[in-house]
Amino acid sequence: MSTKTVTSIINSSKTYQFVDNGEPMRGGMKDVYFSPDKSYVVAFYRDIQDFNSKERLKKIVTQYYESFFTRDLISGNYYKELYSWPTDVIELEKKVGIIVPCYNKNFFFKKGYLSNDLLKGKEKEGKWFASAKFRSQQSKSKLDESELGNWLSYFQVCVNIARGVKRLHAAGLAHSDLSYKNVLIDPVSKSAAIIDIDGLVVPNLFPPDVIGTADFIAPEVLSTKHLNKTDPNRKLPNRLTDLHALSVLIYMYLLYRHPLRGGNYFGQMDTEKEEDLLMGEKALFIEHPTDKSNQNFKREYGDNLTKFLPWTDFKKTPYTITGPYLKELFDQAFIKGLHNPNNRPTADSWEQALIKTNDLKLQCSNSKCDQKWFIYTNTKTTSCPFCGTKYDSSIPVLDFFYQFKPNVWKPENLRLVVYNNSTLHYWHTNRNIIRNERLKDSEKQRIGYFSFFNNKWVLVNEKLPNLKDVNEGKEIPIGSMVELTDGKKLLLSNEEGGRVVIISIANN
Repeated sequence: MSTKTVTSIINSSKTYQFVDNGEPMRGGMKDVYFSPDKSYVVAFYRDIQDFNSKERLKKIVTQYYESFFTRDLISGNYYKELYSWPTDVIELEKKVGIIVPCYNKNFFFKKGYLSNDLLKGKEKEGKWFASAKFRSQQSKSKLDESELGNWLSYFQVCVNIARGVKRLHAAGLAHSDLSYKNVLIDPVSKSAAIIDIDGLVVPNLFPPDVIGTADFIAPEVLSTKHLNKTDPNRKLPNRLTDLHALSVLIYMYLLYRHPLRGGNYFGQMDTEKEEDLLMGEKALFIEHPTDKSNQNFKREYGDNLTKFLPWTDFKKTPYTITGPYLKELFDQAFIKGLHNPNNRPTADSWEQALIKTNDLKLQCSNSKCDQKWFIYTNTKTTSCPFCGTKYDSSIPVLDFFYQFKPNVWKPENLRLVVYNNSTLHYWHTNRNIIRNERLKDSEKQRIGYFSFFNNKWVLVNEKLPNLKDVNEGKEIPIGSMVELTDGKKLLLSNEEGGRVVIISIANN
């Protein structure tokens, strides 16, 4: 074992050390060594990097690093946590490498499997959290409960991933190999880390190195992979293929199954050709509303489907349990946009739909429920789709309206579902405050909360200076409360962009 020193090819005054024990960690394209203090890694490419590849790496660690992290400190600090972004390029004995800060320790398993310690200390690749196989009580591969979080955890994880993709696309970049191999997630802290940034695609400048990872390669890429790279009909990874991979990731993290990996049978053929058809030319959404031919999990889970319930039962956990906003985007991604890339939802659309869906959450009445939370979907009687427990309380539902012009209020396709001790925030009261990574700390504060008090639902006003009961024409001062009743109309803010809510009481 020896400690070696390498020098930056961008700034020759910068040097880095790594520990060479003769057995580096081997990735798909790189050999990886830790620094002595394990604060960063030195990753050498096994293949010779040509001039173009070196230029791409230089640009990633200088120009793009600057624009992502230093020009805007509010979002820059957020993205520094989200990306595992290379910080320098080095060379040693004609081998090119990159310097990458080490992941946060929460992206390594503390326990791993329930039955043994084989995963302990390993990276939390997203694949461990995207399949029912790692959740079944009857499976040897069951992950320990302490690693899994609850259903709500995955909504925030998906928000983070969508934001990461959104920011890349806003800079004119594509990841090109977005998959659960290249996204680490931690459901406990609700965080994500997007890795393998060094393969970024810059259209017309830096082409993709790979076509992607199985399960996440877009159908148009698979169905044209036999063509020469110079053929104009050959489809290579780009922004639109990222959007397919993002949609697949979100579906898998919320429903623990693959949206295309069903039971379609194409006759006798070798496995690779069957895979190319299933995910490529003949790809079909497993929950397609009119074509049920791909609705069979035997290929994926074998004959004992009960072992993986409720995720292998479309009646118990249809994709509609994710709520109306996500249902619409899944339709867009896997029906309209599956073979028509321009119709795929953007990363920003996913981010906003996930955030809006978070406002529809309810806590399951069953304390032993694995998922703990579910989404209110406007049904007559409300029950948890995961354990079947009926929800044991009435549900105030607040529908938001904005002022289209003086005294004309229009619905916003936005609602807030209330449970005991749920909270109200600035972004609820004013449509000009967008809930994204640029929110200031002062805008994140809670400004009111809901409580079931003396057999009545109330909103307690903590910081709303203009809260008004429109029905009764009276102000609700800070420090007081207002009862939530069916048909009640509340003005949340009289500033520009301020909203009115109309309350209905469900599950009564």
